[in-house]
Amino acid sequence: MIKQIRPWHVALAICVAYVLLTLARYNFDPKYFALIGTQYDPGLPNGRPGYDGQFAYQIARDPLNGWAKIDVPAYRYQRIVYPIVARALALGHVDLVPWTLIVVNIIALTVGVWLTEEIIYHFQISRWYALIYGLSAGMLMSVRLDLTEPLAYALAQAGVLLALKDRWRWAAVVLASAALTKEMTLAVAAGIGLVYLFRRQWQRSMVFGVSVLLPFVIWQIVLWQWLGQPGLGSGGDLATPFELVPLRGLWSLAFMDWRVFLLLAAIAIPVAVIPALIGLWVAGRQLWRRVMDIPTTVLLLNALLVLVTPQSTFREPLALTRYSVGLIAAVLTYAASRHSERALRYAWLWIFTLALALNEAQLPI
Repeated sequence: MIKQIRPWHVALAICVAYVLLTLARYNFDPKYFALIGTQYDPGLPNGRPGYDGQFAYQIARDPLNGWAKIDVPAYRYQRIVYPIVARALALGHVDLVPWTLIVVNIIALTVGVWLTEEIIYHFQISRWYALIYGLSAGMLMSVRLDLTEPLAYALAQAGVLLALKDRWRWAAVVLASAALTKEMTLAVAAGIGLVYLFRRQWQRSMVFGVSVLLPFVIWQIVLWQWLGQPGLGSGGDLATPFELVPLRGLWSLAFMDWRVFLLLAAIAIPVAVIPALIGLWVAGRQLWRRVMDIPTTVLLLNALLVLVTPQSTFREPLALTRYSVGLIAAVLTYAASRHSERALRYAWLWIFTLALALNEAQLPI
């Protein structure tokens, strides 16, 4: 019986238990997952800001008019897949939307763990390392807060697995969907596309690139015409831009308040900075040796994203754990591809970020 238990079973059980405990804490009101801020609904100038999941909720309940209760409408609407899937599952019944947002993310997290299992096992490595992906704070808190990460990275992991199996056309389809769920997943598609270019598979690289990017570009144009601007950006209201100087988003905090900097650095350095720097080193070394494969390029691009992380993301530990989900997935894939048991063992340290997930006091409730 025990041999039949898989990592995705464990992840599903923990995720459901976490969801049920959270619902019980708030009298089984699913809207507490969205953290709807009074600043946007009903629109009180000095109201609570709430959190990002409220915008997925507003889009899901009213796709055409939800923008009126959103901080930066185009930025939020570019991540259209998650709220639309939740609305479709609710069959258009607005009262069911808060529940379907939760259900979609539970399913997405579980499927994402299963896909990560398959990626790791593709390289003949133990499936149990996939739990690191599913039980990181960034993933569990995304379920807790009705965020796009579980579905976006489940689709991204599906794209990686399909590409590894050379089913690149289907990989392009799911990665196009991932980009319309969370634009950060374009790093995965770009990594795969670079491999095709390096191998001089010109037709494949062109078809793959167009298939992924065309829907995204068309949707950006629609948003521009409809909402007055494209969705591309570094975040919602009060977000700072992506940085050009490596890690400036972190070290610039020291000039504002060195005590706050030390506190945030104590979280950011082990969670994101050190893994990213190691990832850049090992991926760069592989490229220097002219070894360019999917695990290497996907790791390289996800590690580079950490270097340009906005200051507003470093200021918020929860946001940083969400931002790091792609890096975690990339590290697991690369380490499995190189049969690096040491790297995989160190990756278990990401599980300790669960301490952030269990602290409801940090949320703007």
